[in-house]
Amino acid sequence: MDSVWTIVVAGGSGLRFGMRKQFADLRGISVLQRSVDAAGACSTGVVVVVPADAVESTEIVAPSDTIVHVVAGGASRAESVRAGLAVIDDDCGVILVHDAARPLASAALFRSVIDAVRAGADAVVPGVAVADTIRRRSGGVIDRDELLAVQTPQGFPADQLRAAHRGAAEATDDATLVERAGGSVVVVPGEAANRKITDPVDLLTAGAMLDAAEGAEHA
Repeated sequence: MDSVWTIVVAGGSGLRFGMRKQFADLRGISVLQRSVDAAGACSTGVVVVVPADAVESTEIVAPSDTIVHVVAGGASRAESVRAGLAVIDDDCGVILVHDAARPLASAALFRSVIDAVRAGADAVVPGVAVADTIRRRSGGVIDRDELLAVQTPQGFPADQLRAAHRGAAEATDDATLVERAGGSVVVVPGEAANRKITDPVDLLTAGAMLDAAEGAEHA
């Protein structure tokens, strides 16, 4: 399991955001580049999956000693992940899947996921406690102590992830596909800062977090 590759999924259309958020500027660096940088710090290679019409125009600075491929995604998230899998060598040991829209995931979080896969997990997801009260539409409150908000990067032994994606399977995340195929999912602590950028206000929040972290470093 020495070889680690990360698929950074950046194939979204940006309809809710108003533009393709993966290319939005976040304190002088694109959201996508920040995600690639975090992945590259812990990976042999990174596959960046973007919309088909953005392959030629996508410019990525490869992190030191990291191989980077840019490929066209599909009509769904799962199809985009499979497009990434197609260019990863068969001898790869660990594959991570990370949403480009989570640009503040730390290298330490990537390492935590990798370590859990190497310890024997079929699938690894970072999770954080749910702070809000959750109600069913039909009525009644759900016990939030039983809930976790799942983040990326998610990690897998390469053969487990490839097997789970056979047959054009679809799901909102890859751990669900592995679980459906009979695998077990291990949860590692996620990070409060590892928020997904969905709306423009999330980009502002991410920028404020970066400013605060930089201020703390120089305090």
